[in-house]
Amino acid sequence: MRDGVTHEAYSGLRVDSLPAYSGWIVQHGTGKDTSMRKIAIACLLSAAWVYAQPAPTAAVPPLVPPDKEAALKADMVGHIDSMKKQAQVMVDSVFSFGELGFQEFETSKYLSDILEKEGFKVEHNIAGIPTAFVATWGEGKPVIALGSDIDDIPQASQKPGVAYREPMVEGAPGHGEGHNSGMPLQIIAAIAAKRVMEREHLKGTLKIWPGVAEELVGTKAYYVRAGVFKDVDVCLFAHVGSGFGVGWGPNGGNGLVSVEYLFTGESAHAAAAPWRGKSALDAVELMSIGYEFRREHLRLATRVHYVVTNGGDQPNVVPPNAAIWFYFREADYDHIMNLWNIGDKMAQAATMMTDTTYTSRLLGSAWPGHFNRPIAEDVYENIKKVGMPAWSDEDQAMAKAFQTLMKVPARGLSTRVSPLRAPRQQAAPEEGGGPGAGAEPTGGGSDDIGDISWNVPTIVLSYPSNIQGGPGHNWADAISMATPIAHKGVVAGAKAQAMTILDILVHPELVQKAWDYFNTVQTKDMKYKTFLRPDDKPPIWLNQKIMDQYRPAMKALYYDPSKYDTYLEQLGIKYPTLKKAGEQ
Repeated sequence: MRDGVTHEAYSGLRVDSLPAYSGWIVQHGTGKDTSMRKIAIACLLSAAWVYAQPAPTAAVPPLVPPDKEAALKADMVGHIDSMKKQAQVMVDSVFSFGELGFQEFETSKYLSDILEKEGFKVEHNIAGIPTAFVATWGEGKPVIALGSDIDDIPQASQKPGVAYREPMVEGAPGHGEGHNSGMPLQIIAAIAAKRVMEREHLKGTLKIWPGVAEELVGTKAYYVRAGVFKDVDVCLFAHVGSGFGVGWGPNGGNGLVSVEYLFTGESAHAAAAPWRGKSALDAVELMSIGYEFRREHLRLATRVHYVVTNGGDQPNVVPPNAAIWFYFREADYDHIMNLWNIGDKMAQAATMMTDTTYTSRLLGSAWPGHFNRPIAEDVYENIKKVGMPAWSDEDQAMAKAFQTLMKVPARGLSTRVSPLRAPRQQAAPEEGGGPGAGAEPTGGGSDDIGDISWNVPTIVLSYPSNIQGGPGHNWADAISMATPIAHKGVVAGAKAQAMTILDILVHPELVQKAWDYFNTVQTKDMKYKTFLRPDDKPPIWLNQKIMDQYRPAMKALYYDPSKYDTYLEQLGIKYPTLKKAGEQ
């Protein structure tokens, strides 16, 4: 022993004992005794090495043993099977409402009432949007958000289960993408998860929310700005498709800004004194033709399209007001902003040529999506466990008749789950995909779920309620959406979603892995910047006139499940109806 410290203590010095020995190390590390100085220096080097090592990570024990976890998943599947009728009624009811974006009042009330009856606390008018709500149940972490879209397509009214054009209400909107099915899927998945959580005393919070006006990419950026996802750990989104799958990484689609340019001129008699007028319509036409000429010099990923929303009142009056509505789509934030800047320049140039003025307003925006790898991989394992629905001969006959109508190969409904989509793979067009990050972007569709994906780990479950081969955003894509095809696809999707909820609840490391990917891969070199300006507000007036025009006739056809087993029965449709009466 020397100075109260044994040689054994020198060699086994613990890092947490350094403060007690620091005086001794300083004294002998600088002293004249060579042997003691060597020992002191060795102690310092050892301590430095120990401090440099990563802290040991204690293994996180599973909250539920593996055998019990499998039993709980089977239990969830059983709960969902017991809710097949409820799923069918929800899918058919929302189909019958057929509401356009920002006007989904019947749909929002119907779905939120169901959630309130199931014990969820519902907040309405989210982000100043009358049809937006958030339904919450549970307490503590993890917080799991479940969302899907609820709006539909203009002029897509179509009788379900009929393999030819047959509107229910001529000219009216309809579910020509299938947004009537996603929220029923999420609701029955959440109810099944809630029942198991209550019985097993599992901590966690479920937040269910609708994608309002997705066809206008009109709301999710506002949800983000309002803080809807500030405490969320994982977002499980669902979107209708013809396949059963999920992907991770960039989805190959585009982001966009939706901008309306409003021109103001001066009216005059178009025949007696046209020289006294300043035509706002001329400015609209000059802007549109300017962008047509510019297309040749834009990237392949660019998609620019527009409609004239106001072309004047009548030909004999020089139009004092006119407006044009653009979607500027591109593959990333900077290129989208470039298209918007070009649009502003062209609008300004048009006013200079016509002696008019203009203002503009943002009607919607969306970031390109980027989806979470660890969660997607977990979802995919659950999809494989569930498998594709068992399609009947009638289902396959319906699908093949539809595909014949669409002039595509009549292959029927898929019987295999889709492969896990990675960024370098090509996603199927009906699943909203395009080339991934490994290829030069060539453009594609948009969905404002992208904004959420850049704020919280997010995935999109594609479930098989539609038929492969449709054009998208078309009456034809409504044909399957209140039939057994849609009902079976929703039930299958709900099972995969509920099983994933359980995985997130009982495996805390899954949430950690999700955020590790989000922080170190997804957002390493790119950070979210909203397209919204401080004064931008949701354009909640959009589609009001259209719905006011058609709602009375549509309301007469709302599904009444107290009288009819299915919506097909209420409409008097034999499933499947493949040909018109009198056709061979």
